Amino acid sequence: MSDTYELKAEAREQVGKGSARAVRRNGKVPAVIYGDKQPPLAIALTYKDIYYKIHGGGFLTTIATIDVDGKKIQVLPKDYQLDPVKDFPVHVDFLRIGKDTEVNVDVPVHFINEDKSPGIKRGGVLNIVRHEVEFHCPANAIPEFITVDLTGTDIGDSIHISAVKLPAGVKPVISDRDFTVATIAGSSAMKPEPEETVEAAEPEAAPAAEEK
Repeated sequence: MSDTYELKAEAREQVGKGSARAVRRNGKVPAVIYGDKQPPLAIALTYKDIYYKIHGGGFLTTIATIDVDGKKIQVLPKDYQLDPVKDFPVHVDFLRIGKDTEVNVDVPVHFINEDKSPGIKRGGVLNIVRHEVEFHCPANAIPEFITVDLTGTDIGDSIHISAVKLPAGVKPVISDRDFTVATIAGSSAMKPEPEETVEAAEPEAAPAAEEK
């Protein structure tokens, strides 16, 4: 899991579109904290802080602590909306994290040891079927990414989720099939497999000249 971080926020007394627009006019981003069997809490975040967290990577898989007027709440970002034109954040949803909270999250897939794949060495191509996989796991044990080892893979091989070593307590949300994460596909740039050495046949002896 990525390193946790802290954000400062202030509680919002009013909610709704008019209130959210007023928050944005003041250079802040409206947000809501919900879950853990508690009522939703409307807050306003500093625009600069939340902008860099969203665009810095790993936002939806990293637990944060939000200081709301001195009260610290542990949360996991669950969703956010960006302005379709200017790409700045306009709203964020946070899930409260309790002691036993479990969540579904999309985790990036990283591939290693391409140089140890016979198929890729011969010009094969790594075809990534899933760049991310959705997992069910404890909120305090979200993996930053999962790792797929390509050692020994050859042309035509498929790498299924069952072949990936997962951290304890982390399970794929898709559980009814052993789905494919990636394949090693052939390409026009493939090198031919080495052929067996064939000893040159000895030339046949020339037929004896007929005697006259």
